[in-house]
Amino acid sequence: MSDRGGRASDRTESPDSSGETADSFDPTPSTSVDDDEGLAGRLVVVCGLPGVGKTTVAERVADHVDGRIRRTDVIRKELFDDPEYTDAETEAVYAELLARARDDVDAGDAVVLDATFADARFRADARETAAAAAAEFDLVEVACDEAVVERRIERRDGISDADFEIHLHFKELFDEVATDHVVVDNSGTEAETFAQIDAAFGENEGGEDQPTDCGDRSAPVTDAE
Repeated sequence: MSDRGGRASDRTESPDSSGETADSFDPTPSTSVDDDEGLAGRLVVVCGLPGVGKTTVAERVADHVDGRIRRTDVIRKELFDDPEYTDAETEAVYAELLARARDDVDAGDAVVLDATFADARFRADARETAAAAAAEFDLVEVACDEAVVERRIERRDGISDADFEIHLHFKELFDEVATDHVVVDNSGTEAETFAQIDAAFGENEGGEDQPTDCGDRSAPVTDAE
């Protein structure tokens, strides 16, 4: 059970936390590993409160790094036919998420993890996974004005079960991201959000890494496919 007020009757990731307020391991947002070790994969974590638009950001990031997307929402429903969103379930979901990510980077691929990562412990686990297997690691936190979140949640239709009450609940429980990381504000238009991502992940001189317009780019591979 959670030591931070107990498990809410939510429908997304459990708020259980170790109580940490800072992510462990190297605080550098992009970590390079010695090429002599033969590591070539890339791990990107996209975290944030439910409803802030993590999947929109993750898809754009995946375009830049030519990676696949892995989502806790998808993995949970693969592992549990009738999820109860307990702490034990959440532990199992994140363990599976990071195991799949480890397989991806071991194969030299890029992977973008789309999950709340409210507990700093899980973010630290992701950093440890990257340190052991990936050539690069990036941490992205997605932010969004609360009024915008409420409006978007009311009209969205997707795989996530989180509603606005869940957003507010996790707002109280979310461990601060205390290490260096990229922050993307998704409160404005899609173009404004994409411009922030492009600035963080695109070529500084307008090189080939810049993805094409949304209507022209191929969709990233996700766990749902």
